Amino acid sequence: MIFETLQVIKEEVNAYFGGSIVSLENIATIDTDPDNPNDSSDVILSLINLQEEFTLKNISNNYTNNTEVNYRNPRVNLNLYILFSSTNTLYEESLKNLTKVVEFFQGKKVFTQDNTNFERVDDMVNVGDFKFIVDLYTPTFEELNFIWGTLGGKQYPSAIYKITLLEIYRDFVFEKGAVITGLNNGLKNK
Repeated sequence: MIFETLQVIKEEVNAYFGGSIVSLENIATIDTDPDNPNDSSDVILSLINLQEEFTLKNISNNYTNNTEVNYRNPRVNLNLYILFSSTNTLYEESLKNLTKVVEFFQGKKVFTQDNTNFERVDDMVNVGDFKFIVDLYTPTFEELNFIWGTLGGKQYPSAIYKITLLEIYRDFVFEKGAVITGLNNGLKNK
């Protein structure tokens, strides 16, 4: 669901731009040598971190179906941290592109299957009901320095967003049992 979420966001932001400005790539591997231009877009969308949402970890992992109990592993709820980097060689254009990204998310923070248009490519056939929320994340200067240092040291105009409540679930039953329907009267009082 991580790829599908980022693909949906890319398509939605591109629709807002009115063209294919945003591409889903690793910003750390982008070559921006002016003598050797690459095929990347003006805005690069990269996943920079993911984090489990611990507050939703204690949800029941058993489901009753008539007289049978199915035990499953609990769902994994994730927060994704994504980075929009504007790599246009003209600094003014980079700032304009970054402003449009921020404008888009100011207007749309909640994504569901009902309010989102996306193309179901081959890798996205299993996308069902979804809901995730996108919020601007502002790291400290020190954190920002660590992020760009890890990504290769060259800093671009950028914005980091946190995607909350992305749910990963595999419908796999690892154990089955019977439902307890009553107590045996074999207990004796002394």
